[in-house]
Amino acid sequence: MTKAEIVTEIVAKTDLEKPTVIATVEAFMETIKSTMAKGENIYIRGFGTFLLKKRAAKVGRNISKGTSVFVPAHTIAAFKPAKEFTAEIRSKVKVK
Repeated sequence: MTKAEIVTEIVAKTDLEKPTVIATVEAFMETIKSTMAKGENIYIRGFGTFLLKKRAAKVGRNISKGTSVFVPAHTIAAFKPAKEFTAEIRSKVKVK
C-alpha cells in the first residue's frame, strides 16, 4: 500500500477532505522522522513502537571483489509491532 492509497482509504472512512488528510499524514510522518532524528523512540499503544537500534562496528565482505570492508557503528530505525497488532495479523493473514 502506498501513501496515496492510505490517504484515499482515510478519506473514504472519515469523509474528510483529501487535502486535509494529506496534510495530516505528512505531518504524522514528519513528526516520526524528526522525533527519531532527535534520538527518541515513539510508543503508540495498541499499534507498536518506532525505535532506534544501535549496530556495532564490524568487518563486512564485498563478495564481488573478494575484499573486506569496515562497517562503522551506526543507528537504524526499526518498528516493533504491539501484541494486539501481531495477534490481529496472525488471525487474519493466512500463510501460503
